[in-house]
Amino acid sequence: GVIDTDIQSPGIHVLFGLSGDEITSSLNDYLWGDCEIGQAAHDVTPQENGGRLFLIPSSTKPGEISRALREGYDAQRLTRGLRRLVDDLELDVLLIDTHPGLHEETLLSLVISNTLLIVMRPDQQDYEGTGITVRVAQGLEVPRMMLLVNKTPESLDAEAVKAKVEAAYGCDVVTVMPHSDDLMTLASAGIFVLRYPEHPLTALYETVADSVSSG
Repeated sequence: GVIDTDIQSPGIHVLFGLSGDEITSSLNDYLWGDCEIGQAAHDVTPQENGGRLFLIPSSTKPGEISRALREGYDAQRLTRGLRRLVDDLELDVLLIDTHPGLHEETLLSLVISNTLLIVMRPDQQDYEGTGITVRVAQGLEVPRMMLLVNKTPESLDAEAVKAKVEAAYGCDVVTVMPHSDDLMTLASAGIFVLRYPEHPLTALYETVADSVSSG
């Protein structure tokens, strides 16, 4: 399962080929009591996949986004919904995509997660922001925490970047992703590993998936 809790600026549905008009039920509907959490799950299983994949998107309607920002929602209902989703859909893994930075839904996700994967760039702004997130996660006693360094220029040595980041934050770097023109050219018009199954970047994504799911 994949759930988009970035209510302010949802976008994961684009990767799975869903347009905003095709989202009949969303996380917003559940949070406002208009449906059960399972009813907001869209089956987006690729034909190439032997399992099943569900997406719980956030609404892309401007009025509903404004309402969420203006009125908020019951945070505990979100927590209950995430737990129920795992049971109702018999999920092996639930990936929670949060809004960048630390927000209420991010903190709630940290509290109930088994594994936290922090995606950062080798950029001074990201170094500081990542440090704050790591300290908060440590304070909340998240069981497993890993870092993924993304969009790394080819001019930087991946092993040196890995060693620097691990030393700075005291937690494992699952991989150092290089900048990829192929990924940028795809421009979220599909799932990269399905479009480019033999690409070197796909092998790195598989490493990340194995590391996350093993927890």
